[in-house]
Amino acid sequence: MNTPPLAGRARVAKAGAAKATATKAAKAAKAAPGQVRIIGGQWKRSRLPVAARPGLRPTPDRVRETLFNWLGQDLHGRHCLDAFAGSGALGLEAASRHAAQVLLVERDPGLCRQLQAHAQRLQAGNVRIQCGDGLAALRAPCAQQPQGWDVVFLDPPYAAGLDESALQLARRALTPDGWLYWESGREWGQAELAELGWQRRHYLRAGQVHAHLLALASVGAEA
Repeated sequence: MNTPPLAGRARVAKAGAAKATATKAAKAAKAAPGQVRIIGGQWKRSRLPVAARPGLRPTPDRVRETLFNWLGQDLHGRHCLDAFAGSGALGLEAASRHAAQVLLVERDPGLCRQLQAHAQRLQAGNVRIQCGDGLAALRAPCAQQPQGWDVVFLDPPYAAGLDESALQLARRALTPDGWLYWESGREWGQAELAELGWQRRHYLRAGQVHAHLLALASVGAEA
């Protein structure tokens, strides 16, 4: 049997150790929760744990800061729907900024329980959690908010291919002068949005996040 040279054996051992360390780190990252930091309002600087889930990507602080510059720092009196709540970053940020009502809809039971824990910890009387499908919540806004929602946060999983159907349903969920905040895996231009009845008012890209603030086309044309 040929014995590998000492240097070769050292390289093999080093590569094996590196692989084991990377595997261990990957497992730890998968198991360890992340955090959401509320950046404004009454719960500013509150940090909330977020369970690891495939595809779960809380909206970054920079994007949320820009979004609430667009919407206004105080959402007093607004009724908001976070249709694919996930970590709750968007809906809880709105609630922190004094929205009258925020409905967080999430289909993952574990994330729903975590959202309930966040609401209890913050003593958020203006937050309700619904474990269910975000598209279903968009289809029947009258069951939750008869006049429609003032702000809808729409951040569906990028890989699910829900963009067009969610955009179509959201038109019926908004009040006539409401706002739709929408995250997508790509930028959508004004021409293709207009075909779906939307006017693009603001746009931001941050890494893989393409953030759009939309108004109903008829309102956008008048503004």
